[in-house]
Amino acid sequence: MRELEVTGKTVEDAINLGLEKLGVKREDVEVEILEQPTKGILGIFGQKPARVRLKVKSKVSDRAKKFLDDVILAMGLSVNYELFQRDEQLLINLYGNDVGVLIGHRGETLDALQYLVNLAANKNEVLPRRIVLDAQGYRERREKTLIRLAEKVAVKVKQKGRPYALEPMTPQERRIIHTALQNFDGVYTYSEGEDPNRKVIIAPKH
Repeated sequence: MRELEVTGKTVEDAINLGLEKLGVKREDVEVEILEQPTKGILGIFGQKPARVRLKVKSKVSDRAKKFLDDVILAMGLSVNYELFQRDEQLLINLYGNDVGVLIGHRGETLDALQYLVNLAANKNEVLPRRIVLDAQGYRERREKTLIRLAEKVAVKVKQKGRPYALEPMTPQERRIIHTALQNFDGVYTYSEGEDPNRKVIIAPKH
């Protein structure tokens, strides 16, 4: 955490000077008043300025980057990443020669890493910020694949009149299936089983 001690004629003067030196805004720092200003004798002799300590708050994005850096370094991977702000979300896209290692089987490693990044980056945050971790567009490709699968199976279920159980999926992938078929005529979806073997059932409407 960056911090700086500064003095000024008044507490506000000291704070403003510190903000200027740090290059941050008022809401980005914690302020500790070390000494109040004193006028001294006759307003001249023994006069002391205000002294404050400014500490730059650790931001969610900074903690997310540190966590990812530590993981990538510990695993010895050739992976880089980019961060994007979108509404209230922080999007992190991983890329590089070893990115497949961080995706894992059907994105299980990527989901686990996303969960851990959210925990680490949002520690002690009053209003946690959702962090979405992707790897070279994997999530978008996977979502399109799941939607095509859902629609294909839904057609078969509607034709044969029998329910069909999809393979076990993560909560995020199950949501994609449910959303894709919520307005599909003639079928409905529900989940059954316990994680990690919980699966979506596509059933015909009678």
